[in-house]
Amino acid sequence: MLAQHDRPALTEVTLRNSRRADVMSIGREGAIWIVEVKSSIADYRSDAKWQEYRDFCDRFFFAVPPDFPTEIIPDDCGLIIADAFDGAFARDAPDLRLNAARRKAVTLRFARMAAERLARLGTDPVAA
Repeated sequence: MLAQHDRPALTEVTLRNSRRADVMSIGREGAIWIVEVKSSIADYRSDAKWQEYRDFCDRFFFAVPPDFPTEIIPDDCGLIIADAFDGAFARDAPDLRLNAARRKAVTLRFARMAAERLARLGTDPVAA
């Protein structure tokens, strides 16, 4: 879904605070988004760490299944309704605006992680 909105993404992104974001994307404008995927009410309620992701993104979203009671998601978080095949933005996320130093650090970490994952695949996309 994020790729359809021109937002390349990585999954399972380890942050500097040792937390792991489910999905992180960076848009052409450099804005960093984190999406935390919740499969059920129990999954959502058992996660007390999601607020610690906000220091590493411009916008924070929850992605939940269609039957999820969305009223329990805080109003100051974006909301994506998704299933195994597609998703849609149900509510935009407030723009939290990272400071320049944090943005650079997060962007570099994202780029290095993407490059390391590509290298592990052992393929050269130019030669393919």
